[in-house]
Amino acid sequence: MTSKFLPLLLASALGLGRAAAQPTPYSAAGKTAQVFTTAQGTDQRLAAGPALSFKEVGQPVETQVCVFVDPGHQFQTLLGIGGALTDASAETFFKLPKDKQQEFMRAYYSPSDGIGYTLARTSIGSCDFSSGSYTYIKEGDASLKSFSVKHDEQFRIPFIKQATAAAGGKLPLFVSPWTPPAFMKTNHDLLHGGKLLPAFRQPWADYYVKFIQAYEKQGIPIWGLTVQNEEMATQKWESCLYTAEEERDFIKEYLGPTLAKGGLGDRKLIAWDHNRDLLYQRASTVLDDPEAAKYVWGIGYHWYETWTGSGMLFDNERRVKEAFPNTNLMFTEGCIENFKFDQVNEWRLGERYGHSMINDFNNGTVGWTDWNVLLDQTGGPNHVGNFCFAPIIADTRTGKLIYTNAYYYIGHFSKFVRPGAKRIAVTTNRDWLQATAFQNTDGKVAVVVMNSGDKPQEFQLWIKGQAATTTSLPHSMATYVIN
Repeated sequence: MTSKFLPLLLASALGLGRAAAQPTPYSAAGKTAQVFTTAQGTDQRLAAGPALSFKEVGQPVETQVCVFVDPGHQFQTLLGIGGALTDASAETFFKLPKDKQQEFMRAYYSPSDGIGYTLARTSIGSCDFSSGSYTYIKEGDASLKSFSVKHDEQFRIPFIKQATAAAGGKLPLFVSPWTPPAFMKTNHDLLHGGKLLPAFRQPWADYYVKFIQAYEKQGIPIWGLTVQNEEMATQKWESCLYTAEEERDFIKEYLGPTLAKGGLGDRKLIAWDHNRDLLYQRASTVLDDPEAAKYVWGIGYHWYETWTGSGMLFDNERRVKEAFPNTNLMFTEGCIENFKFDQVNEWRLGERYGHSMINDFNNGTVGWTDWNVLLDQTGGPNHVGNFCFAPIIADTRTGKLIYTNAYYYIGHFSKFVRPGAKRIAVTTNRDWLQATAFQNTDGKVAVVVMNSGDKPQEFQLWIKGQAATTTSLPHSMATYVIN
């Protein structure tokens, strides 16, 4: 073999002989966008409108309002969108007539007839949205020999099973404790905060394993778990406090190793599970410790730190994602508090969801979980009077279901952005238009645009020099699905 062939052979072996095939750049030329709209003051609720056609356009001028979409730049992969299957939701569900129960399940979990939820949460033991407080063991049983989930067999377990079936047989479920048993805590009370006593760290870690094993024996797979719900809040309901250092050490010394020893090391462990305000401080304390971080899949957060606009602290999510790019962000709970039945049709409720979801996804969140999927006309049942709002309200006096605009606003994401979708780059040039966008695994692009202003806004949906002209109605949400 002559030496002149050696460079060619080496280049071929290294894959240098020809340029690697590049993916075909996305083009909207010849494509159409199907629009679905929910708007205040109309009867449009996820209503399909005429298809929009794209045409070639030049450089947009600054007076032209645009939503710019760039599928060539992709970010996180969507895990799913869903809500919590609580005791309160389950008890309310079983008070409904059978036909309304079936309607409810289709409304949430059917991707064709409903909004296609693909994620769920439930509690380990009781929470405020239970009719009373309970644990799964006899008081004082540190050996956990009396452990039983029989309490949940009446309502919650059959409810979760029906939801899973309605979702097509698969519904990733993560679980969260609100409190350890009273004897394991400093205040000897399920309620009113308190801390886990050091002597019971191992039995409490074992308790998580017992719960997961018991539910899986009932035929309910557990996808993941959080360490503690709202671990910086002393509540009048079930609660327990951890400092960031206490959570870190409980994870690395007890919970992480115990899950691994119990054969549950592949379950996704989520730290924090409280508000955005302390998100970075809590995440960095846990994740800067390699021995704790190796057990942690993600950081969970809620939205209760504030109610208003820029005060929702979305930048704290961005900081966590920048500092810990391999850790997942997960919205684990949010709802409208202090519910009163006469507020059920207030439009601001849905816009709260839309504002949060758009910004949470744009800052790297992979999964988004609402709080109770169903409550009754009082905003309960709730054993401490902490009545809240749910996207679907069941009026148990009449047996009717009330679909709030929040249900439809969430549906603009969950119905059209499916698990496995990749978030793609999107920007707007007017602040009253907010947007996010994803490309689904089937190649379809879903662009979600919210108009929080009081006036209609014409704009161009602009993709790489191709644009479709459309109008966003005042106080509306629209999803544009590009084929």
